This record gives sequence, structure tokens and C-alpha cells, in this order.
Amino acid sequence: MKLPYRAQAATGNVYEIEFPLHDQTHSAVRVEQLVSSLLRVIDNDIAVAGETSNGDLLQAIAIAMAIRAGIINASHDTSARLAHQLLHQALDAVAASRLYRPQSGHA
Repeated sequence: MKLPYRAQAATGNVYEIEFPLHDQTHSAVRVEQLVSSLLRVIDNDIAVAGETSNGDLLQAIAIAMAIRAGIINASHDTSARLAHQLLHQALDAVAASRLYRPQSGHA
């Protein structure tokens, strides 16, 4: 099962991504809702707090993922393995995405 997702960067670039979902995904719709919600919260925070470095942002997301993986009812090895697997698959999906750049200039 795949989750199609369209993301637009502040630069105007649009990414069309197909994320592979884990075999035990209960709801692709809920996954999409959570992703959109998380991205909206991050964008809203940056709009209020001002420019944030990409490194700081990625570090915060990694820490949040580690916390969520650590507090689920599973062994550390199981949750860490799943978190690694999901992150690597998501990164590969973004790398393979279609990129559309906004047109600039006059035609």
C-alpha cells in the first residue's frame, strides 16, 4: 500500500511523493491527516518564531520520533528497528519523488 502525498516548499517547489506504508498500517487516511497536521504545526511555529535552521528542525523531529518510539508498548529493539525502517523508506520515497519547480520570468 502506498500513500500519495503532495508537499509544497516555501520556494514554491512541489513534490509528488508516493510513500510506502507498513504492512500493518491501520488507516492510510489517518497517516495522511497526521502528516499534514505535523507539517502545518511546524510551518505555523516558524511563521511565529521566525527563521529556524534546517538542522535544528530535523533534530527536533528526530527527537520527537525517538520519544514516540520509546514510549510505545514494545521493546526498545523492536520500536527502534521500526523507526529506522520507516524513516529510511520515507527518505527514499522523497528522493524518488517528482519535483515541479514554479515557472519564473516572462514568456
